[in-house]
Amino acid sequence: MKKVGFFRSIQLKFIVIYILLLLVAVQLIGSYFARALEEDLTESFKESVNDRVDLLSYNLENAFNKERSEDGSDPSLESEVQEIISEINTETFTNLLVINSQSRVIGTNDFQNYEIVGKKIVEEIVQNALLFGSPMENVLYDYKTDNQVFVKVEPIFDESENVAGVVYVVSSLEGVHRQLQNINDIFLKGSILAITVSALIGILVARTITKPIIEMRRQAQTMARGDFSQKVNVYGTDEISHLAETFNDLNDRLKHSIASTEKEQRKLSSVLANMTEGVIATDMEGKITLMNDAAGKLLNRNPNTLMGNFLLDTLEVSDRIVHISELQESGSLMIDLSDENTIFLVRAAFSSIFDEYDQITGFITVLTDVTEQEKVEQERREFVSNVSHELRTPLTTMRSYLEALADGAWEDQELAPKFLKVTQNETERMIRLVSDLFQLSRMDYKEDALYRKRTEFISFFNRVIDRFELNLTSEITLQRELSEGPYYVWLDEDKMTQILDNIISNAIKYSPEGGTIICRVSMYDINNQQILIEIEDEGIGIPYETKDKIFDRFYRADKARTRRLGGSGLGLAITKELVEAHYGKIWVESIEGKGTTFLFTLPLMNQKRRKHV
Repeated sequence: MKKVGFFRSIQLKFIVIYILLLLVAVQLIGSYFARALEEDLTESFKESVNDRVDLLSYNLENAFNKERSEDGSDPSLESEVQEIISEINTETFTNLLVINSQSRVIGTNDFQNYEIVGKKIVEEIVQNALLFGSPMENVLYDYKTDNQVFVKVEPIFDESENVAGVVYVVSSLEGVHRQLQNINDIFLKGSILAITVSALIGILVARTITKPIIEMRRQAQTMARGDFSQKVNVYGTDEISHLAETFNDLNDRLKHSIASTEKEQRKLSSVLANMTEGVIATDMEGKITLMNDAAGKLLNRNPNTLMGNFLLDTLEVSDRIVHISELQESGSLMIDLSDENTIFLVRAAFSSIFDEYDQITGFITVLTDVTEQEKVEQERREFVSNVSHELRTPLTTMRSYLEALADGAWEDQELAPKFLKVTQNETERMIRLVSDLFQLSRMDYKEDALYRKRTEFISFFNRVIDRFELNLTSEITLQRELSEGPYYVWLDEDKMTQILDNIISNAIKYSPEGGTIICRVSMYDINNQQILIEIEDEGIGIPYETKDKIFDRFYRADKARTRRLGGSGLGLAITKELVEAHYGKIWVESIEGKGTTFLFTLPLMNQKRRKHV
């Protein structure tokens, strides 16, 4: 390692910092001192000018208020004013004017510009003093002399306290600035001397600080070569001495730290090997440097053959991410590894690897199988969307009709009952929807208990069909094809009635006028002791590609017609849950345009249990 020169050493930095701190302190003190001194000198100068102006104003007021004879034997006002002005030292006032109430000059101390006497002065500061009768002062810049001047206007009052005129004086601030400049020069010379002495002292102080640091640097170089036999000398008990003691502790603990690091590396290897998530490490260029077995299984590739390959090509995301540096911004990506027969989704989460200087040295990619999670999330999103849509539709209709009633339609004896009827129907529809949702929720959480009892199914089915026949209003025929039985089933009569009501009601809704609905019961499987229940209609049928979705929540084959007829889209979903709760199975067979058949099975009670009951 090269020796550090003086101009790059910490010793020079200490000296520079020491001098800079001193310069800052001197600059702050000097600025404050100069500002305070300038304010004090200026204030003293103004007080001196004001005292002289006050004396001059007193003499001029006496002259203005003096009574003069009409025969002209007494001196005129202008002559007396000029006599008073002539006694004033011209070094005090560079310009002195006495102006009467008509803004005309009646006296001046500038004999070279005596022609100004009798002329009118229109300066704003003079006019304000004459108008308001109050003293005016200001600091202005005189471009002729290239100096600042102090302007003072003092009103002169007559015996009636009216403004009889003003005294206009101009005094140069050059003397004040000259004094301030002399003091600043003295302060600057003193500051340079103080900085020079401080720099010499700083060199001596810096050497006392850097000497032990240089020794520790040499010891660190020795330790870097693997020699831990030497010790650092400890001087005193200050912070640098504590640093030297830390070097000695480092010498004793370094071997233990190396051993611990190797142990942690072995643990990390074991964790990576046994993780269910896939882990891939890459360098800055995106080349794979580490890959566990779980990642190989998720990607269906051998980890050893992928070493050195580019991560973006391996994950097949190069169309979405152009460069490896974009991984940090993306956070995570969903990767579709599905084939024709199987859906397989993997979420890739990306994070950066930083060194001790917070510089990115590589990237870590964690792969997680989220196939089932995404399926559940998709179903949840669809469910929420469907619920929102189903509730919004009746609410919108109700609001429209209620607004029409509020706008005066309630007075129309023909429209008002119709509007109220529609509102009532939509309310009942929402009640049915909420009730169905509540029932599904209870069934999902296994809170909807079944109260089963021994039931002869043929007699039970006949009672259900009889009730529908009594309530039929259209030209639809319910045809029975029921086996003789008896078939004893262990069921909840209320829930089974709900199942049959849902299926038969749908058959009636979608059957044409004059259509026939066949209700059929037969033995399905003699060995398993199951019966098969069929409800067949001659309606519009269900498209082949939608048959598997017919039992999904909120699914409608004909959405417009179902909503018009008052369906919530949950009836068949509840029916499926209830059939499965009775240990049965339900499915549908349909040909579009020719009709639909709903079929479900129920297990029969065996002989042993039937006798026991």
